[in-house]
Amino acid sequence: MTVFESQLSSATSMYKDNRQAMLECVAELRVLESRAVAASNRRRETFRKRGQLTPHERVQRLLDPGMPFLRLHTLANYLLQDSDPDKSIPGGSVILGIGFVSGTRCMIWADDSGISAGALTPGGATAALNVQEMALRLKSKVRVRT
Repeated sequence: MTVFESQLSSATSMYKDNRQAMLECVAELRVLESRAVAASNRRRETFRKRGQLTPHERVQRLLDPGMPFLRLHTLANYLLQDSDPDKSIPGGSVILGIGFVSGTRCMIWADDSGISAGALTPGGATAALNVQEMALRLKSKVRVRT
């Protein structure tokens, strides 16, 4: 087996510049992701009055505590229906990801009814189809909870 040795040097200015640029991109991604959660949580009082949990709370309760959750397609539908980057809500009105439920790795799909009453968006539909195909391809168990 061939052993590859990295020529990367974290002491170079190019490395530092690239790292800083990537950290800025990640920070921008986190701001966009939090925009979708904030938009969903604007309906928190409506859920409370009905005695319901918010979509994000439902997903958190479904998942095994302390286990990782890999969120997928967080930018679904971004700039598709609203071309204004300051107003477009990413996420496609769905919460998609891979997490553990009762010790089993599962594909999680929850409609985010806090955004547009959970109406399926074009980007959300594409993302949902993608995670279903991914689950089938990887032979993961798909669990549906409402």
